[in-house]
Amino acid sequence: MAERVGILVVSYGSRACAVIDALSRSGGDYDLHFYVADRQSNPFNLKHADKHVVIPDLDVHRIRDFVDANKDSIDFGICCPEKPIIEGIRDVIERDTGVPMICPARRYAIEASKVSQRLMLAECCPEANPRFKVFRRDEYTTADELKESIWAFLDELDSGVAVKPDRPAAGKGVGVWGDHFTTREQLYEHFMSIFGSSDVILEEKLEGEESSFQAFCDGRRIVPLPDTRDYKRAFDHDMGPNTGGMGSYKDVRDWLPFMSERDREEEEKIAGRIFNALKGGAAIKEELRGIPLYIAFMHTREGAKILEINSRPGDPEIQNVLPVLKGDFVDICFRMIEGTLKDVEFERKATVVTYAVPMDYGGYRERYTGDRRVDLSGVYHMMTDYGNALRVYPGSMELRANGNTYALGSRTVCTVGIGESIEEAREISLDGIRKIDGALWNRWDIGASHHIARSIARLKELRALV
Repeated sequence: MAERVGILVVSYGSRACAVIDALSRSGGDYDLHFYVADRQSNPFNLKHADKHVVIPDLDVHRIRDFVDANKDSIDFGICCPEKPIIEGIRDVIERDTGVPMICPARRYAIEASKVSQRLMLAECCPEANPRFKVFRRDEYTTADELKESIWAFLDELDSGVAVKPDRPAAGKGVGVWGDHFTTREQLYEHFMSIFGSSDVILEEKLEGEESSFQAFCDGRRIVPLPDTRDYKRAFDHDMGPNTGGMGSYKDVRDWLPFMSERDREEEEKIAGRIFNALKGGAAIKEELRGIPLYIAFMHTREGAKILEINSRPGDPEIQNVLPVLKGDFVDICFRMIEGTLKDVEFERKATVVTYAVPMDYGGYRERYTGDRRVDLSGVYHMMTDYGNALRVYPGSMELRANGNTYALGSRTVCTVGIGESIEEAREISLDGIRKIDGALWNRWDIGASHHIARSIARLKELRALV
């Protein structure tokens, strides 16, 4: 008889659907029951949940109350979005209910401060740190003094910097010289739009190709997941503002086409040093279990540099990985909790994630006042033809009382294509996107061969200059 397992999933967006989907594919040893604390009435989560509660602000104490009311039926929980992790969801739920959580504890929510990240990296991995300068709000008494300090740092780097808020902004608060502004006055305007509510860090603009590195952790060790490539900019050809991510791809191998195996080994070595620094010499640091290291690397002529580090699954990057996970994800979760995780295997398949988003997302339209109803029946019907090669994960979408589903303000739904090559996976993902009925738009070049060829040529050219 199958063992009953109850699982809490704290959800915002498509990555939670990918987690539930991966858990649902576990073998016949488990009779699974999901308890979902959700930001909205996500139709995928509603379909799979035994109990579902909507908590629009994902307040940690309201989630705790939901868990407490069901704690005798829940074996463990997984938190997907960053906000509750930063606010201490693991600390609160484990202390008040005894339910173990798969996510880092509050003090290891490393994405809570970009400044703290840079200072830590300066100690453990200085070679992976770009040059940077911190501007704290309480250190400047006049605007002239602040501006003079900014200009002095810009002189050091010939204005080639990225402007970042200290606190998380879902990838949307970052401005980069040459991409988002081309004059110092434009840069200063962006700087001041952040400085009113957060300390600001200026970082050396890095030239190279980006990869996303994620790792499961049981407190004793980190187990790396395959690399992925995220597309942050809103429009094709990497134009437009930064978004939460318009899509991503994963190659058949654990590293990306523009990388070498040596690049991958360098990533793992740097991640290991960061993990050891976080552990502080302890044999086991249970507060780190989950995905404590989701690192955005930039591969430059000098080697791998770190753009930022997060302490939760990537969105869209985790959607590339979980559909090709081999083995039983429930078992993997139990091993993370027990501290016995040693390795994780993946199918040798490529995956491409493409997001469809609302008309007014990313500045595609300034306003959209039309119908926001979205019908996924066409793409669900297509899944019967593609089988396991196509996944559909609703994100910022809700099911309403009239039985219809509607797009909300952020990324609406993603399709995941799985294939023997990136190009095959891309075509499957786009086939799915075309079958979605609704006023949505998407990038068409996620994982495109010309984009990958450009990345390969660009990194080769950079490294030829060494």
